[in-house]
Amino acid sequence: MTRINSDLSVIGAGIVGVATALQIKQRFPHLTITLIDKESSPARHQTGHNSGVVHAGVYYKPGSLKADFCKRGADLTRDLCHEHKLPYHQCGKLLVATDDAEYARMIDLQQRCGENGIEVQRLNESELKKEEPHIAGVGALLVPRTAITDFIAITQVLLKLFQQNDGTTLLNSEVTGIKEESNCVRISAGNATVESSSLIVCGGLMADRLAQMMEIDLDFRIIPFRGEYYQLSSEFNDIVRHLIYPIPDPELPFLGVHLTLMVNGTVTVGPNAVLGWKREGYGSINFSLKDAAEMCRFPGFWKVLKENLGSGFSEYLDSLYKPGYLKRVQKYCPQLRLGNLTPYPAGIRAQAVRSDGELVHDFLFTDTPRSLHVCNAPSPAATSALPIGAYLCDKAAEKFKL
Repeated sequence: MTRINSDLSVIGAGIVGVATALQIKQRFPHLTITLIDKESSPARHQTGHNSGVVHAGVYYKPGSLKADFCKRGADLTRDLCHEHKLPYHQCGKLLVATDDAEYARMIDLQQRCGENGIEVQRLNESELKKEEPHIAGVGALLVPRTAITDFIAITQVLLKLFQQNDGTTLLNSEVTGIKEESNCVRISAGNATVESSSLIVCGGLMADRLAQMMEIDLDFRIIPFRGEYYQLSSEFNDIVRHLIYPIPDPELPFLGVHLTLMVNGTVTVGPNAVLGWKREGYGSINFSLKDAAEMCRFPGFWKVLKENLGSGFSEYLDSLYKPGYLKRVQKYCPQLRLGNLTPYPAGIRAQAVRSDGELVHDFLFTDTPRSLHVCNAPSPAATSALPIGAYLCDKAAEKFKL
């Protein structure tokens, strides 16, 4: 058993964890910082299974952490990509309304953009057709600051910088126990025991389980939602010049099935949002008895299920029935056909749900005397990773007297 002493440890090598570890090491170079992850490389879960979109901050409640972090994170992500010559393309996004009800919601979104200081332009039907000849709608919002990138490549660069600054990386080391004592936190990780003065947990899909290891009383659990994608066949790589999003349902935390330009030149369709029965269910068989049983024991799960029964059933149907999925896309891109949708890897969204069934919409944090925990960091967490890391760095400096 290897023993490691550390001034501060960070659990989780997704983009949020790596960004946090790097910024703490840069601000406090005299400290020993240990980054722990169960995988053999960074960005293996939510960071590596998303659309690669650098969000401008359109959707988020003014004054929320998401609104603040996303807007600042978009600029910081752009600057980082330019500095390190990483893929980055500011293609802009069109939010397309296809009927009068969606158009009314679109106007509300435009107002929210103004409140959040996001540049946006309203297009009528003819202007939309001029921008995107293959897209149908009664109007749209153009958000020019939206971009695409490769968040895996960004995370790899951040990790390299962390290691170059003498940060310690402990990969292939699943955390199986965390015990907080009066003078340290003891972390059992793989074949190592890490004794750390303080701890930051960026556990993503395992955020609640890692907090429970420290006997933190939680009013939420992580409920996984599986996001399924398709990739358009290659003859459609130039079908759009912008990202194409539907007008979202304000009652749901998901943005709807959209067309996304990828930095490799392809176009993806998705994701949907299907209740997941396995937290890391990326393959064709996506059921874990442990994960399912844990969800079913949580009262908030049943309340969410009851309140979203109609939309949840619709998501399941379209997941199982490809023509139903296609129909969503044809609403704004009518020329696509079943044969144009080719397989593409799925992703999993870690959604915190409270015991009363409330979906947690903003970023959520909790703490103990010697630890800080990121409890809810779904989209736009990748865009917001650098501001989240700076926020945690500030909190750690104050709380742990670094």
